[in-house]
Amino acid sequence: MAAGWASMAMCLVLFLAEGGLSRFATVGGALTAVGILAGLAATNALLLMLLLAARVPVIDRVLGQPRATALHSRLGDWVVYGLGVHAVFILLGYTVMDNVSPIAEFLYLWAASDFILAVAGMGLLLVVVVSSIVAARRRLPYEVWHGIHLTSYAAVGLSIPHMFSMSGLLAQGAWQRTYWIAILVVTGAALLGFRFLAPLVTSLRHQLRVVRVQPAGPDAYSIELSGRRLDQLGARSGQYLHWRFLGKGLWWHQHPFSLSAAPRADRLRITVRTLGAGSAALASVRPGTRVFVEGPYGTFTDTARTSETVALVGAGIGIAPIRALLEDATFAAGNATVVLRASRADELYLLDEIEWLCRRRGANLVVLTGHRADGRWVPAESPELTLDELVPDLADADLFVCGPSGFTERVVAEARQSGVPARRIHVEDFAW
Repeated sequence: MAAGWASMAMCLVLFLAEGGLSRFATVGGALTAVGILAGLAATNALLLMLLLAARVPVIDRVLGQPRATALHSRLGDWVVYGLGVHAVFILLGYTVMDNVSPIAEFLYLWAASDFILAVAGMGLLLVVVVSSIVAARRRLPYEVWHGIHLTSYAAVGLSIPHMFSMSGLLAQGAWQRTYWIAILVVTGAALLGFRFLAPLVTSLRHQLRVVRVQPAGPDAYSIELSGRRLDQLGARSGQYLHWRFLGKGLWWHQHPFSLSAAPRADRLRITVRTLGAGSAALASVRPGTRVFVEGPYGTFTDTARTSETVALVGAGIGIAPIRALLEDATFAAGNATVVLRASRADELYLLDEIEWLCRRRGANLVVLTGHRADGRWVPAESPELTLDELVPDLADADLFVCGPSGFTERVVAEARQSGVPARRIHVEDFAW
């Protein structure tokens, strides 16, 4: 966080060091100055967004993917508004200084090829933003949304040339130019290294292949995978990886799925719910199919605990990582409570395995089914139920919550009201 704010402050330093205050002496100069500052801040925010999405290990450890993803989304507003202010104020400033109409000024700038690329980049970013609106995302399959988001890399690439060819601030020989090139290189290296090269090396090293696919409910199935030296992969129960199955018609899909069983030296398992065409197609993946992976990611693991007691709360397919955590979390008999929530009994995925693990490990199991009460996460048939009634000594426990975002938000809010400190609440949202 501090590094992010420091990089934003550096934008102002770059502007002032170039004599930016003198621009405010005229109306046209003042408009242009505002546009320059907005462009610097927006571009810096865009680079921070890319770094947050690059899955850099230190960011994952410090922030965790849920916080990093939330911050990534919030920065998106800064980028859009900042680039909008940049475009409008730069155009108006040039219009005033050249004493022409905005249309004439725009047509004059359009003659520069780098300006055309910048406009195209802005258009691509607007497409990404529209696809990120919650209402729009609910109408788009994950694969389409993910594909649209990949265009953000193209948008950045299209915008870079005009920064150097049309800006006096970043002119040849200026130290500001060297600084900006450096942060572009660092961001690009992080994306290349952690989003492309590291997954390639991991996949080639561990040679994951599908062993079998087994039903896990009327609309879910478990995929078991084998591989080499998987104990060196570094995966822990509760974490997720990005999976790419190299079968016919499947290779271009990438899916984020959590482990649904504790990882072993030669086996991994995920449990998938058929929520879209891509996940449904995986139900027929053939044994022997090679799999490329990216990860593991997330801090939703037993290593995050600070207390002897633990509460594991899962809903829907969010039960899958809860089951994995239950398998190898360290707790004494009687010090763990598992709460499973579903609208219907057949959506209590892996219930038979969880029942067996609870008996074996001495954990208390609570199962809640039925439609949700208004404004609550508990069933409408039992609207008076509270989390602290279900979990003994809740205020002293570490709480792990996994499921749809609306469910996790309500559980977390209730836990905070019951006195559970934020540092002992660990959340994994099943949303994108």
